[in-house]
Amino acid sequence: MFSRRRFLVVFPAFAASARAFATWPVRKRKALPAPVYVFFGTDTTKGVCKGIYRSTFDSTHGQLSPPVLVADTARPSFLALAPPGSGHSSLYAVNAINDPAATVTTFALDPGTCNLRQIGQVPSGGAGPACVSVDSTGHAAFVANYSGSSISSYRIQPDGTLSQPVERLDFKDHQKFGEPGPNSARQQDPHPHCVTISPDDRFLLVCDLGTDHIAVFYIHPETGTLSDPHLFTNERPGSGPRHVVFHPNSRWVYCINEMDSTIDRCLWTATRFSNTPQGLLVNSTFSIKTIAPEFPADKNTAAELAISPDGNFLYASNRGENTLVVFSISTKNGDLTLVQRITCGGKTPRHFTLDPTAQWVICGNQDSANVTVFRRDSATGLLSGPVQTLALDSPLFTLFA
Repeated sequence: MFSRRRFLVVFPAFAASARAFATWPVRKRKALPAPVYVFFGTDTTKGVCKGIYRSTFDSTHGQLSPPVLVADTARPSFLALAPPGSGHSSLYAVNAINDPAATVTTFALDPGTCNLRQIGQVPSGGAGPACVSVDSTGHAAFVANYSGSSISSYRIQPDGTLSQPVERLDFKDHQKFGEPGPNSARQQDPHPHCVTISPDDRFLLVCDLGTDHIAVFYIHPETGTLSDPHLFTNERPGSGPRHVVFHPNSRWVYCINEMDSTIDRCLWTATRFSNTPQGLLVNSTFSIKTIAPEFPADKNTAAELAISPDGNFLYASNRGENTLVVFSISTKNGDLTLVQRITCGGKTPRHFTLDPTAQWVICGNQDSANVTVFRRDSATGLLSGPVQTLALDSPLFTLFA
């Protein structure tokens, strides 16, 4: 029986326990990390994939979730995002069909879910658009049309969509852009392959695989139109420049040449106090092969290159040898030294990218229908893996949101 005396004895102890319990620290649940989203552009002409796919990426373990279709769109071979602070969340995709009526599509990107909703589509200005780039202010965009031998410039409108082309430049104007190179099978016409904006947003660099030139334009900030070009050549006809990337110091520019599987280091300089600013590439005479000495040069085409955020390592991909190659970058002069050659884990590594932490490399293997993930050692630059191989048909491009 619970008597009054018993209650008077027990209650003070109970009350003390209750007060102590009330003062215990309450453990808050740790907030789950925000998901990291990855978009994949695919080749829709193969009859399997239908457009842009999205995965989430676990940057702790280097694991991608199964990709899901988020935009039904024709052959999105290159993707770009509106920059932070532009006032809109947009994703731009070239529709790389071999037709003069090819297009560039704008999607509204939901910041929370990374779902895509098409909000605009404009002509690319030529067949086979291969690249789209957006300046860091979010005001101008540019497209290279590989098969159409042209580039187009656009203004970005307040809702994030592209204007109609502000300007279209025809690279078949040989007096202005040079004659085609010596390889009649690959260089019968000019083939602009990339449109790379300089770090200060003032200049546009265009690799033309067909003429072996890199054309450098000044961008008129008020209109988005382009100056007459300054042409740069590495003096190796038939090399086929494909893509360029700026080193974080903005003084060195690296160009990967598709046809002779090389990487050139160039010096970059630009005038600042002039009515007609000029950006110039200077040949440093440094060039290095991306393939092993014993691999047949005619069996390979070099594809992509990227530099680690710290500027210490450069990565490149080989289609044919089917490798990823790691080079260290000299802090003294920017020259490259081979560090590693590793299989890409598939066939035809058309594109790869570093994740936002720079601890992983994701590689899309176009002709083996897979995506591979490699761990990256930030101190040595070395890759290990693949730690994951994910099925995805004809991946052409990878973009972290």
